[in-house]
Amino acid sequence: MIGVRQWLRAAEAASPTQALAQRVYFGWLEFKSHRLAMVGLSVLAALVLMAAFAPWIATHDPLAQDLMFRLAGPSREHWLGTDELGRDLFSRIVYGSRTTLYIMTVVASMIGPAGLLIGTVAGFLGGRVDALLMRITDVFLAFPGLVLALAFVAVLGPGLENALIAIALTGWPGIARLARAETLTLRSRDFIHVIRLQGGSQLRIILRHIIPLCLPSVIVRLTLGMSGIILTAAGLGFLGLGARPPAPEWGSMLSTGRRFMLDHWWLAAIPGTAILLVSLACNLLGDGLRDVLDPRSKTG
Repeated sequence: MIGVRQWLRAAEAASPTQALAQRVYFGWLEFKSHRLAMVGLSVLAALVLMAAFAPWIATHDPLAQDLMFRLAGPSREHWLGTDELGRDLFSRIVYGSRTTLYIMTVVASMIGPAGLLIGTVAGFLGGRVDALLMRITDVFLAFPGLVLALAFVAVLGPGLENALIAIALTGWPGIARLARAETLTLRSRDFIHVIRLQGGSQLRIILRHIIPLCLPSVIVRLTLGMSGIILTAAGLGFLGLGARPPAPEWGSMLSTGRRFMLDHWWLAAIPGTAILLVSLACNLLGDGLRDVLDPRSKTG
């Protein structure tokens, strides 16, 4: 370990770009040794590939109805059976991965930067700005995420786009709290005082120094929070407030399947298993990233 640290210091002295490349390389080596994290990464990679190549993976049109084969069990023709309208369940699961990946990507791209910026600004400026932003954050944190999302959807109306906005409005406060805590620690460091003495503006310090240092913790928090995003989206779909039928969405498929649980259990079990696997994969990936990006979190 000492040799690696000396190598990194020498690389940093020679070239910051080379130092960054070396840190990424050794971070990847450490991440690969985390087996459960690699399992989570593999599941998410499979989700991406399934969403990208859905037209070639699916065996049927996910919207095509065949009432002659409604509620059919798994067979050679329909690998996972059919639903109450005779639609191929496997094909709907495959195309439903696109909706899940879309929700994850859009919500993460909204709550990550928003929470990071709000938290760093509040923590660095302090005073009334900090009090105002954190009181707003406390209001959002006072309600369970799904309940608050339901309230926003009730105001905005049902639909996938409105569900995305509702989930994003409930997802940023946790990231903002974390970014603020990191900023409070960083703003008293000596190098921040040196930058101030050199004439660095507050905006420059926040954008070029505070935010990059807070980014690893936020990435870990965002990855771990992906499971909550997936479950909230599935909950909205289960209640009929997400993607509108007949679009394939795992939460709405689970809602439909629950009516046939006694005789056709796979209608609910298969989309429920898909939600479980993706949520678990996000948690496993987040645990691995936490061990790599935040060594202080390691125990033992």
